[in-house]
Order: sequence, then C-alpha cells, then structure tokens
Amino acid sequence: MNAVLVSVLVMIVLSLMRVNVVISLITAAVLAGVISGHSIEATIGSFNTGIGGGAQIALSYAMLGAFAVAISKSGIPHMLADKVAGAIGRGEDARHLGLVRYGVTAILLLAAISSQNIVPIHIAFIPLLVPPLLFVMARLQMDRRLVACVLTFGLVTPYMLLPVGFGSIYLNEILLSSIQQSGMDTSGISPLSAMAIPACGMLLGLLVAVFISYRGKRDYDLSRIERTESTGAPYSPKTLVVALIALAAAFVVQLLTDSMVFGGMVGFLIFSLSGVLKWQEGDDAFVEGMKMMAMVGFIMIAASGFAQVLRDSGDIDTLVSAAAGLVDGSRALAALAMLIVGLLITMGIGSSFSTVPIIAVIFVPLAIQLGFSPVAVVALVGTAGALGDAGSPASDSTLGPTSGLNVDGQHNHIWDTVVPTFLHYNLPLLVFGWIAAVVL
Repeated sequence: MNAVLVSVLVMIVLSLMRVNVVISLITAAVLAGVISGHSIEATIGSFNTGIGGGAQIALSYAMLGAFAVAISKSGIPHMLADKVAGAIGRGEDARHLGLVRYGVTAILLLAAISSQNIVPIHIAFIPLLVPPLLFVMARLQMDRRLVACVLTFGLVTPYMLLPVGFGSIYLNEILLSSIQQSGMDTSGISPLSAMAIPACGMLLGLLVAVFISYRGKRDYDLSRIERTESTGAPYSPKTLVVALIALAAAFVVQLLTDSMVFGGMVGFLIFSLSGVLKWQEGDDAFVEGMKMMAMVGFIMIAASGFAQVLRDSGDIDTLVSAAAGLVDGSRALAALAMLIVGLLITMGIGSSFSTVPIIAVIFVPLAIQLGFSPVAVVALVGTAGALGDAGSPASDSTLGPTSGLNVDGQHNHIWDTVVPTFLHYNLPLLVFGWIAAVVL
C-alpha cells in the first residue's frame, strides 16, 4: 500500500464524515507513518518537526483576526454593509434583489482577485470584509456555498494564470524554475499562454456555481448573525480616516517585511493609539480575533505536520514513479496520471506551491521522453500543482472563506466550502488541464 494514497483518502473520508479536520489530519499522519514502515515514535517526531512550519502561519492568522476586529470597530465594513442594505431597501422586486445579489458577488470576486496581485494580502481581507456582509447576504438569501466558490476562484485562478503578485512566485519562481532544474529549457515560454486553457476550466466552474448550482435562495438565522457580528457599528469621518491609514500602513509593512504578523500588528497598534479602539478594549478585541481565526490556525499547524510525515515517508516519490510506470508510452494517459497524482499530493499537503517541486523532478523527464512540448509541460505541471488547492480541507484557499463565512456557526467547512469547491473547480481543471497537455 502507498502511504500517501491511503492516508489522503482516509483524511478525506473522515472529514466527509464530519470528524474534526484537525483530528482527521493527525489520524491520517499516524496512518501514513505506520504504512510506510516508521515507528509511532518516529512518526510523531516527524509530525512535531512539521508543525513548526505552520506556527508562523497560525500566528499570522491570529494577528489578522485581531486586526479584523479592530477594523470592524472603525465601521468601514459596516458602512459598506449599510450601503448594500440601503440598496436592498430601495426595492423588493425579484429583479432588483437579483441585481444586488450579483453586485455583492462581484465585489467579493474583485476583492479576492485583487488580494493576489494589486493588494497582495491573500486571505487577510476575508475576516475584514465578509463578516459584516453576512447580515446583508442573509437578507438577500444568498447561498454561502456560492460565496465560498467565488472567493476560492479569486484566491486560486490569479496565481495560476497571471505572473504578478503571488502568480509571479508560483509561475516564475516555482513552476518555470522547477521545470528548468528538472532538465527542460523554459526560456521564452509565456506562463499565461500555457495556463490559459486550465484557467478556462476554473472560469467554467465559477459560472456553473453562480448561475446554476447556487443561484437559488437559502435561509440563515438572522438572530445568530446579530449575536456574533454587530450590524450597527458606529462610524465617523475620524474612524474611517484612521481605518484607511491603518490599512495602508499594514499593507506597506507587510510588503517591506514579507510578514503578515508585523503588518497586522502595526495596523492594530494604529487603531489603539488613535483611540478608535480604546485601550481597555484592546485585550478583548485581540482575544476575539484570535478566537475567530483559531480553527484556521490549528488546521494549518496540523496540515504542516501531516505534510512533513508524507515527505518523510518516501512514498511520494514511489507514487509519482508508479504513475510514470503505468503510462506505457501514451501521452494522453501520462497527462491524466500526472494530474491525478498532483491532485492527491496537493489534497494532502494543502499547498500547490509545495507540490510543484515534488512532481516536477520525475514528471518533467517523463514528459521529455514522451515528446511533450515545453509549453505543454508547463501547463501540465502547473495544473497538477494547482489541482487540489481548491477543495483540500487543509488549504488556505478553502480555510480562508470558511473563516469569514462561519463566524456565526452556520457554515460547515467540509460540506459548505470544501465539497462545493472540489466539485466546481477540480473536476473541470482535470479536464481542461488534460486538454492543454494534449493539444499544446
């Protein structure tokens, strides 16, 4: 048995059975270690080594949660929610409400796309923007599964298509670099042209989610939203100006230090020093923010430990080699095998950025042997890495949307975020990635 294959499948099944994701990850990690022949002590040691890598991410999310609470005190998100609520109040006919629904959807989509390049803060915007809009979305009877799909599309598609922001890191520094190091010349290749067809698969999934799967109405308990997210936070010109300064300062500091922790801390301090967030409220706001992001942080820590156990098992290379040995000289079969292996590895590790270097080492020489063109190899490896980022229980592309949508406990991470994004993005990405590998 292959430890990676079995443990990832067990992790997915346990998560679908509503077992807590952290417990599912730890169980799968122990199983992976045992199957690969390691002792329980060695497996735990490997897991403990890995969780150190997730500590920085968890601390970043905790600080961002505190920063989000401080921003909510300023009233900026609530001002936006009030504007949308005012638009709802100007008409109750179905056409008008439908336009407002699509307007909210467009705002969230643009914010998610911008978070990858124009304002590269990744998922940090979600706990700032989404919770204040929950009351409005509930009045519009918007399905939160739709919002999860929209946010995940905006978090994944830009980096796999556009070579700017996080896309520059993924496409240039990781994808092209890994392929180059594995023996294929990538000079002169445009990542945009290579990844355009796979990106069309993501776009198709988004359109299906918006106009078919989740276009209907879904009811949520308004009283629960009101108890957990204030719908009437006061705001004034002063608080709005301070909020804009804090956001700009946090953004600049994050870019200069490459640290979300310090960016969030500077923003939080500006709110405290300005008086928008009173000193006696500082501890409560910080604790509230940490509680809001605690589950995301613990899942990321457990996922880092699980990923380290998978790497130390040695079965990732075995899985990749086995897939390479099954293709029997067929380019079409080889492309499908590479994509499926990429899906499995990313689902387990939770990071497409970490998957590409792993699969490129073996898949690139195989692709050269089978006669794939360089642009087809870029499309194939790039898609294989991105597969699973949308739809993995441990990916920040799914954890981020859940952190904003579940502040009132009415949005299940697995069934309302992971399953919808898996179905709407991974399946079309498999098909369109295979098409790109075959025709390019």
